[in-house]
Amino acid sequence: MAVNQQAVADLLNLSLDPRQNKQAETALKQQETQPGFSISLLHIVANDSFPTTTRLASALFFKNFIRRNWTDEDGRYKLPQNEVVAIKQELIGLMIAVPPAIQSQLGEAVSVIADSDFYERWDTLVDDLVSRLTPDNATINNGVLQVAHSIFRRWRPLFQSDELYTEINHVLSKFAHPFLALWDNTDNAITQNQNNKGALQEYCKTLDLIVKLFYDLSCQDLPPAFEENLSAIVGLLHKYLVYDNPLLHTDDDDEAGVLEDLKAGIFEALILYVQKYEDAFGGYLTQFIGSSWTLLTTVGPEIKYDILVSKALQFLTSVTKSPQHAQNFNDQGTLGQVVEKVILPNLALREWDIELFNDEPIEFIRRDLEGSDSDTRRRAATDFLRQLMEQFEKLVTEVVSTYMNRYLEDYAKDRENGWRSKDTAVYLFSAIAVKGTVTSQGVKSVNSYTDVLDFFQKNIAQDLTAEDTHPILQVDAIKYLYTFRAQLTQQYWQAAFPLLVRHLGSSEYIVYTYAAIAVERALSLTNEQKKPIIPHHDVVTLSKDLLQHLFLLIQKDSAPKNPGK
Repeated sequence: MAVNQQAVADLLNLSLDPRQNKQAETALKQQETQPGFSISLLHIVANDSFPTTTRLASALFFKNFIRRNWTDEDGRYKLPQNEVVAIKQELIGLMIAVPPAIQSQLGEAVSVIADSDFYERWDTLVDDLVSRLTPDNATINNGVLQVAHSIFRRWRPLFQSDELYTEINHVLSKFAHPFLALWDNTDNAITQNQNNKGALQEYCKTLDLIVKLFYDLSCQDLPPAFEENLSAIVGLLHKYLVYDNPLLHTDDDDEAGVLEDLKAGIFEALILYVQKYEDAFGGYLTQFIGSSWTLLTTVGPEIKYDILVSKALQFLTSVTKSPQHAQNFNDQGTLGQVVEKVILPNLALREWDIELFNDEPIEFIRRDLEGSDSDTRRRAATDFLRQLMEQFEKLVTEVVSTYMNRYLEDYAKDRENGWRSKDTAVYLFSAIAVKGTVTSQGVKSVNSYTDVLDFFQKNIAQDLTAEDTHPILQVDAIKYLYTFRAQLTQQYWQAAFPLLVRHLGSSEYIVYTYAAIAVERALSLTNEQKKPIIPHHDVVTLSKDLLQHLFLLIQKDSAPKNPGK
């Protein structure tokens, strides 16, 4: 029995209604056993007489259908052979033609099929993609490149193997030279359309995809075609790293535009080449170091630049891992400029961070404590500073300490309004004091030129005891205990642990959450004799307060609200 396309579309529409989606999805799964069901989904996606929401729902269902039904555990097709062939024939052309939101769903389906079939059971795919590239149609080229990226990006996390290299070489033999020609054509098209906003944006999207594919094709080994043309490639990468055009500027301070995305992608590619192909690429680095410095010292604090700034800092971090290139920073004056103009502006709290603290505390905690801040300015600046520390520990400590002391002096002059200066100072100290990663026992190694206990006494303890301390400084103090818990002696913990328990009673969601985490970690600390750092007697003494706070928190409204904010 033939699949009724309209009936499927009606069910897809119902699946978008929360009141009927379960029944609709059940009905769709009953229909999917019919021959040709997957092709009907593709035809709905292709038919622009259907609403965009219906087409998107069809693409989403198709993606999930392919995940469930393409092959079995042994790699055998679960669909009839004629349906397999039809999907491969229709999918690429369709993906090229549909809007980006639908394209991304189909791209994931292509990736699933490629995992199973590419390239031995789908050896015509690269030829098909190359045949569709055009010299001057950005819309078509963007579709082709999106398909290619959805397939080739699978290589990024894979371990080296003969099978993987055979697949990559198959692609490069057919794709590398047309790809480089397209790159050159796109560069020319951007120049020719510098006053045509619509065309310019489309060609810059093409270039953004080209840079992503440049990374994909280079992620395992340096392609011979790229090595032979490296000077020209480097020229294009640098040209667009410093490129600007007012027509590409956006009014939205929160969302990155195509220019920011493109430059962030270029930095990602540069990081790859610094880490993997230093012998071939090292001679070109100087210009990129200078340009990244210029970018970091001129770009604004708006959120839309966050990923770009983060990638630029990650690039400098990767450069600094090389003792040879790190020498560019081995000077007190230079390091002072780096700290003042690059590190500090990206470490300091912005209004947006404070809003996140007040309005989205769970997200703040994820970023600050759980490590989901890998692409934030603060994390990237910290990583860059710590990489400089690895090369020049004493010098960096001296330079940073100068700025840190200035911030502490600013806070001492105006404790009510200068809390941000204190926050920056505490963050700076932790950034230079920590060596290595924070383990389940806290920091294992610290910078020998810093004194963790002295800093605690002079600057941290007061924020655990004072009643009028800003909540963010309270969080800083608790996090300090959490971070340096292995360095604090039993004597220090005897004074600090009751303060942590008291902060469980805070009205601030983030404060009592950090306190709970720190209490749990503190209770697990042991000395060299495997005895608890916090004695049984101390825990018993505080058990009434501890349990009362915990029971109140369990009964509390689960919504993370900060009273009075």
